[in-house]
Amino acid sequence: MHPTHKKNMATALNEDESILFRETIGEIKPVAIQQIIVSPVQKKPNPRPQKTKFHDYLNEQLSDGYALDEPIEQGETLSYLKPSNAPILLRKLKRGQFSVTSTLDLHGMTIDEARSSISQFFNKQRQEIRCCVRIVHGKGNRSLGQIPVLKRMVNHWLPQREDVIAYCSTPAHDGGTGAIYVLLQKR
Repeated sequence: MHPTHKKNMATALNEDESILFRETIGEIKPVAIQQIIVSPVQKKPNPRPQKTKFHDYLNEQLSDGYALDEPIEQGETLSYLKPSNAPILLRKLKRGQFSVTSTLDLHGMTIDEARSSISQFFNKQRQEIRCCVRIVHGKGNRSLGQIPVLKRMVNHWLPQREDVIAYCSTPAHDGGTGAIYVLLQKR
């Protein structure tokens, strides 16, 4: 106990209270002080991967903003179309008229891991004029409070990316509201 606290306690207790306290506590023995020395662990620096293009760097710096405050619930379907594109693209995507070339499963990832994985995944997939991929973000069934955290984050990040033309929730046979089709444009 700090010495100033002892003074404050001693003046706060009257004589009877002080006697009762000492009788209740009994004899006091000082505790031997053992000195523990903790040496800091030297971490190896993680070299940052070189960015090939400035826009690739920007895509990895997607804002989290207020994504977790966005009112997306379990079972809610997602859809987005970049304003400069024809609505027919989103209708075709919803109907499954694009061949899915690859799938990324985000189950078990943290928000930072998911953001990085999406960026790397898209950079590998954008080789053709248009490319359709599937992202499995999950429904949030195993999340605290069953809140679909990764679903909300994906819905917040993708409109920020230059390479995303459109996205929508998949049909039940392909993941339903726990996955989305994403239409990407060429680099």
